[in-house]
Amino acid sequence: MAVIISQGHQKVNTQKGGTVIFLWIKNGFLYILRSMKQHRKVDLFKGLSDAEFKELEPYLSTSLYKKKDTIFSEGEPPEWFYLVLTGKVKITKLSHEGKEIILEVISPTDIFGGVAVIKGFPYPANAVAMEDSEVLKISRKNLMRLVDRFPNLMYCMALQMGDRMKSSHDSLKNIALERVEARIAALLLKLAGKVGIETKSGITIDMRLTKQDVADMVGTTVETSIRTFTKFKKAGLLADKDGRIIILDKNGLEAFSS
Repeated sequence: MAVIISQGHQKVNTQKGGTVIFLWIKNGFLYILRSMKQHRKVDLFKGLSDAEFKELEPYLSTSLYKKKDTIFSEGEPPEWFYLVLTGKVKITKLSHEGKEIILEVISPTDIFGGVAVIKGFPYPANAVAMEDSEVLKISRKNLMRLVDRFPNLMYCMALQMGDRMKSSHDSLKNIALERVEARIAALLLKLAGKVGIETKSGITIDMRLTKQDVADMVGTTVETSIRTFTKFKKAGLLADKDGRIIILDKNGLEAFSS
């Protein structure tokens, strides 16, 4: 394995059978750019043969976003299709009162911005980095060529976009119809399914979530979020450690979500 340290971002070309890792320094931070070979592990590309992926590879690029950086804003033209490599990205909209509502949290290997890019209409929401994140990008112009060239790519995109649209619809429906306790319980179970790690004590949600984040994701106030978490902790359903939420009693939390 080769390790290269650089002061700038440069494209990576790996040798067959090897792994090259580039480290570079930007704004005082040390970043790791994995070889494009690692991208073969992403579900979106698993339907492609090695020859097809080699043909697609030159159209892929990566960008780094620091925590709270805006990736795109609602109403902007759909110039890029995105996939999270590392970190977390939140998809948000503003309510009529100007309050941020988090529609979805995008985890590593998940795509976003796809529907707007394919349909050609402006991004319908905002995308903001929740933590320092590395994102893979394909321009709209290149993506249109690629999905025509590789039908399997379009099929995988359609499956993921369908899941995303259903998830966003369910989130909005829960905000409108469910009581706050049920909404928070359902959110935590959903995140556990996406980024949960099984431990001896329970399921750790592997991302840092503030009570404000949770409030924004379920459409309530931070005070109500805090009271609900206190109630869940007293009931033995939840704990937290190092800024991460641990589900101690999944069945008990499911009872609140139904």
